[in-house]
Amino acid sequence: MQKRLANWGNYPAITSDENAFTQEEQLRKYVVANTHMIARGNGRCYGDASLGAHSISMLKYDKMLAFDIEKGIMDVQAGVTLDQILDIIVPKGWFLPVTPGTKYITVGGAVASDVHGKNHHVDGAFSGHIIDMDVLTGSGETICCSASQHPDLFWATCGGMGLTGVITRVKFGLKQISTAYIRQTQLKAKNLEEVIRLFEEYKHYTYSMAWIDCLQKGDSFGRSILIVGEHATPEELSAAQRKAPLTLPAKRKLTLPFNLPSFVLNTFTVKAFNWLYYGKNYKREMHKVIPYEPFFYPLDAILHWNRGYGKAGFVQYQFVVSLEQKDGLIAILKRISDKGWGSFLAVLKVFGKQESLISFPMEGYTLALDFPIRKGLFEFLDELDEIVLQYGGRLYLSKDARMKREIFWNSYPNAGRFADIVKQYNSNARFESLQSERLSLTK
Repeated sequence: MQKRLANWGNYPAITSDENAFTQEEQLRKYVVANTHMIARGNGRCYGDASLGAHSISMLKYDKMLAFDIEKGIMDVQAGVTLDQILDIIVPKGWFLPVTPGTKYITVGGAVASDVHGKNHHVDGAFSGHIIDMDVLTGSGETICCSASQHPDLFWATCGGMGLTGVITRVKFGLKQISTAYIRQTQLKAKNLEEVIRLFEEYKHYTYSMAWIDCLQKGDSFGRSILIVGEHATPEELSAAQRKAPLTLPAKRKLTLPFNLPSFVLNTFTVKAFNWLYYGKNYKREMHKVIPYEPFFYPLDAILHWNRGYGKAGFVQYQFVVSLEQKDGLIAILKRISDKGWGSFLAVLKVFGKQESLISFPMEGYTLALDFPIRKGLFEFLDELDEIVLQYGGRLYLSKDARMKREIFWNSYPNAGRFADIVKQYNSNARFESLQSERLSLTK
């Protein structure tokens, strides 16, 4: 069925032949008979990694296969979404080992993007918690792989943006919890130097991230709010919360029913938002116990929040530089401040060590920024790319919609090895996306 498809950034948008399935044999026949296809989950990656001429929708392949309540192990089909899993596991005292900033992604998408969360410095990326998974390759063969079984396929699939084949089943471990709440601390930092110091001071916390005001200059350059947290114990809950410690009260979600006009987002509104957000933290240090949802998924409270960036859409720009290259972080923030193109959502995190084939994280600082599509944006982002490359960093493929091929090949040290494995399992380039063509990974 021909359908207009776009991912969460609403850029780019294409017409694609979308196909869904409920049985693996249906998928196998389709894969063997076709080319130029890519698997797609819930469309929550930001760029063009899951867009192609032929789209394989995974959303109907969504059965929970097994849940070991004693050991905390989930075995699911790849189209199951994280919110569906949370509804089952949290009341039983378990939580996701790693989660990104939205719970509306599929497990297959979590693997293909090798998602990270606020706890990467402690628990690593999602790939570190996978026990094994099934991948249907270009030959039509389904291969069960893990870190020790067919490791080349496993590591090329984790973070490989669906280019090795279709992830059909994933078994992974969970994190044990005793409540559905988070003990949160918020700390005001007057500038970038102070928030980097606070990250180091509070690195013993399992979860940490910082919101950054990108438009400040002078002594307030990079002023931030650091947010750290731990899973709360029953003793830390209020009397009302203790009555049902693993159950959250139902909350009505808001929605943005239409695209906002593009003029709504401008330097003035970003400055006003930043002033209000920084100011609402009226004390330097604030403590509270909150449900896990607003801590991990604050934006999920507003359905279709991406429409706030207008019909033209937006790109999310996320990069990482090593701990020794924080000057690269400073240089990029200065370019953004000088340009006056601040982001409502500017999130800084610290990654721990990770040795991988093609996954995004490496030990260092990662910053994610949203930019509405506008004249001159891509040229500006090309300038930022050169700074990232200069400081030995790289961009997140799951967020990318416009990176030039030479930036990718010069910033991912294992790109050549990854491309070789893709060719081995993805015969005749059956699986390809707009991104893989742009980056010359499947040409």
